[in-house]
Order: sequence, then structure tokens, then C-alpha cells
Amino acid sequence: MVAFPDSAPGRAPRGIVLGAGEPPGRTGVLLINLGTPDSPSVRDVGRYLAEFLSDPRVLDIPAVARFALLYGAILPFRSFSSSRAYAKIWSERGSPLRMHGEALRDSVQKELGDAYVVELGMRYQNPSLSSALERLCAADVARVVLVPLFPQYAASSTGSALEAAYRTLGARWNVLPTTTIPPFYAEPRFVGAVAEVARDPLAEFRPDHVLLSYHGLPERQIRKSDDSGQWCFSSADCCARMQAANRHCYRAQCYATSRELARELELEADAYSVSFQSRLGRDPWIHPYTDERLPELARAGVRRLAVICPSFVADCLETVEEIGMRADEQWRALGGEALLQVPCVNHHPAWSRGCAELVREAARTTWGER
Repeated sequence: MVAFPDSAPGRAPRGIVLGAGEPPGRTGVLLINLGTPDSPSVRDVGRYLAEFLSDPRVLDIPAVARFALLYGAILPFRSFSSSRAYAKIWSERGSPLRMHGEALRDSVQKELGDAYVVELGMRYQNPSLSSALERLCAADVARVVLVPLFPQYAASSTGSALEAAYRTLGARWNVLPTTTIPPFYAEPRFVGAVAEVARDPLAEFRPDHVLLSYHGLPERQIRKSDDSGQWCFSSADCCARMQAANRHCYRAQCYATSRELARELELEADAYSVSFQSRLGRDPWIHPYTDERLPELARAGVRRLAVICPSFVADCLETVEEIGMRADEQWRALGGEALLQVPCVNHHPAWSRGCAELVREAARTTWGER
């Protein structure tokens, strides 16, 4: 116990006493996801893409080259194509990512109770990280738990989101104590929630094969995550198990998620496979590519294909439009009978409970909260 006595001589000590029970004030919780345009209009989509792709952690090339590529090649064309894609999935409530994020915020708040204040912030566009943190501070929270909603670590997602959150928190005169939920790629509460969401649709659909499709990354970013500079892509099985050499490797974490999920769903080794989607540009991205895996599966005789996307906690453009629409169209053109896009965990009760438990554990470990 530490006491800070009054400075006047001859007086009895009085003042603040630390160590006498739980720290005062509520705990703020910031759920962080990537972001979404404000509308499917070309203007709003272009604004979102400009902010997203201007991030040097996303387009990790020299600034001059990034500016030229973004404004000379990507935005003039991709703003229009992405606008059309967003229009296909937009509803009266907005984009799926924001809709599910707000529902998760509300359900986690309910799970945690009044001792916590939960907000949702997007790395790009709205609701912004800065506005979410302002709301937490306005609620007079005493400390903050950051929850990056990216199961597997990547510098372009988790790294960028945490950098922005730390920068925003650090700019305040009174910097709040902060702790962060680490990547939860093999966390039983996440994997169990994915399995619980998938189990009934898979039983009803009866797929010939289950494809676990993750968001892709450029190979150069995977290599940059290797602190030794010697491990990544050094062998065909470099991602076969998690170890110190690949602890930051996004691809290795995706395979770890896949192994745990296959175990949870009781999938035999030949009943599922892993692929990576959403590549951009001509540089090599991590293999195998989802759109190239589909023809291979069709040639192997698969007719009923189920696709789970375990790198996303909320349904979004990459799941609903890229898999549920475009991949479905490709699959049928290849002679496939049917493709099932399994929903993400979104705000399913199992994930809401699991997320809340992760927050409680982080607060208890860091500050001794109950």
C-alpha cells in the first residue's frame, strides 16, 4: 500500500491510497474492425479506398510509387467496380460489416454489464477510431481494452489498427492505461463459435468438401513478418505448426485456425482444404488462390462445396459478394451443383459471450478486475 501524505509539516498523512481494492472508474472496450464506405456511391467508395490504400502498412511500397499507383491506376477504376459490388450487398441498415459490428458492440455490452463501456471503431472511415475513443473518454472510463477483430495477425490489419489506436490514445494529455487482446486464431472461444455457426448449415447442406478461404496477403508482407529473415517460405511445410520462428506469420496462423476448426467440426484431412482470396495487383500473394482452387475441386469431382471464411468475424464485401455471389457464379459455371457460403460469427451468442470473456480476462490479468 502506498500513501501520498499532505506536504505540510506536522500534519497527519492524508491523501490518495493505492492498493485498497479495485481501481475506480469503468473500463472502456474498443472493438476495432477494418472499415466500410459510408454508402455504396462511387464518391464514398473512392474516399474509403483512398484512405485504406494510402496506409503504408497496406500498400507497403515507397510513398511516391504508392501515390502514383493509387491515383493513376487503382482509384480511377476500382472505385466504380467496388461501388457496384457494395451496391449488391447494401441494405437499409447500411453495410453488413458495420451492421454486424454494431450488433456485436451491443451484445458484448450486455454481456459485460455496467462496469464496462463498449464502443465500435473502424480503422478507416466511420465510425472512426478517434470518435469511438472520444466517446469512451466522455464516459469517463479509467482504462481501455483494445479488441482488434482480426483473428490472425497481419501488419496491414491488426498492426495498422493498433498503431492508429495507440497514436490517438497517446495524443491525449492524460494517457489512459491500455491493454490489448492478442490474435485469437486458435482461441477455443473463437474457433468454437465458428464451428457452432457452421455446424447446422453444414449438416443440412451435406457438402462434398469444405473450403476454408482466408483473406490473402502479398508474399512480401509475409516475409517481412519473419524476424529471422530465413524461415518464411523456406520449406513446403513452414506453416505446418506454430513455433517461435513463425509466431508473427499470418499464413501460419491461418493454418493453425484451420487445424483447430477441422478438429472441432470433425473434418477428415481430405474433407477440407485452405485457400486465400481477395488478391490485388500483379505481385505474388500467398497460395493457393481461392479462385484457382475452385476449378481444381470441380475437376476432382466435388459438386457441393461449402466455404467458411475464418479470417473475418463479420460478414462483409469479401464474404457476401466475393464468395456468396462471385465464387458461387464461378462454381456453377464449372459444373458445380451448389455452393454454400457459411456466415461469419457476426454477433452470434457464442461469439458475443466469448468476446466478452476475453475482455474480462484481459482486464483481470492487467488490473485485477473481476
